[in-house]
Amino acid sequence: MKKIGFLSFGHWSNHPAYKAQTASDTLLQSIDLAVAAEQIGVDGAYFRVHHFAAQLASPFPLLSAIGAKTSKIEIGTGVIDMRYENPMYMVEDAGAADLISGGRLQLGISRGSPEQVIDGWRYFGYEPAEGETDAEMGRSKALEFLDLLKGEGFANPNPYPMFPNPPGLLRLEPHSAGLRDRIWWGAASNATAIWAAEQGMHLQSSTLKFDENGKPFHIQQAEQIRLYKEAWKKAGHKGEPRVSVSRSIFALMNDRDRMYFGQQGEGSDKFGYIEPEKRAVFGKSYAAEPDKLIKQLAEDEAIQEADTLLLTIPNTLGVDYNVHVLSSILEHVAPGLGWK
Repeated sequence: MKKIGFLSFGHWSNHPAYKAQTASDTLLQSIDLAVAAEQIGVDGAYFRVHHFAAQLASPFPLLSAIGAKTSKIEIGTGVIDMRYENPMYMVEDAGAADLISGGRLQLGISRGSPEQVIDGWRYFGYEPAEGETDAEMGRSKALEFLDLLKGEGFANPNPYPMFPNPPGLLRLEPHSAGLRDRIWWGAASNATAIWAAEQGMHLQSSTLKFDENGKPFHIQQAEQIRLYKEAWKKAGHKGEPRVSVSRSIFALMNDRDRMYFGQQGEGSDKFGYIEPEKRAVFGKSYAAEPDKLIKQLAEDEAIQEADTLLLTIPNTLGVDYNVHVLSSILEHVAPGLGWK
């Protein structure tokens, strides 16, 4: 069994061909798409978080709205940049969204990706401690967030409160039991994947990772996943770790599909630099008729290692077209790979 979800970047632009021309369009269509995706059997609705861009940013209002209008589909992020976050306020937001959804939140967090502005987290009021890098700051905030999600009391109660306090130290509310076990870390390197396993977080691996040996993307990603699983086992955590990988996959079912994505299937992995001195490998897109897609995807080692596949979607093309994209994979590709 493999869970299949979608991952939306939540773009919008005042372009005549786009269905999502405003932030309102994107937010409302994201809700509608999650509802429709649940109806056709998609397992997860995941959303990217980018600041200072015409894309989805603050995730919890959207996740809460989707949680209130759906009943089964997993709801998540991929990923929240912890450098921008106040862990305490985030615990309250995440707890509320998880309770509204009935415990379906699968929250992806990370150090974050290259930004639209220079050190954008500084505008949010955050600075690394002396001798600390921004990446270390992000990981430190992640650990604080994980600790707070346990729901243990830590704050001294006011002896003259507005409302009566329970005995002992107070915790943040609302608390959602079980959410701590549904936190994922977006890792771009083998080392951070191992670190995520040691902390008891699930793993999200995208269509990009740091190039660590020059091998094809799917092989490097599969190696990363195996190292993660080994570290999880060594750490002695209870339960099984989950791993998601993201892919751009389009089944070419009609002329419209071929017009939009026909050329993407002829691409290959790309190597380049996302930050100075950080060489990365970008995974190729898949676009072909279903029978050819089945053969191609069966050879993707990382997809085989993961229990969850997140399909990146062209959200600007609207809800109906994206339902077509997702249903084409579910109906014509997944069965041929034994995923359902």
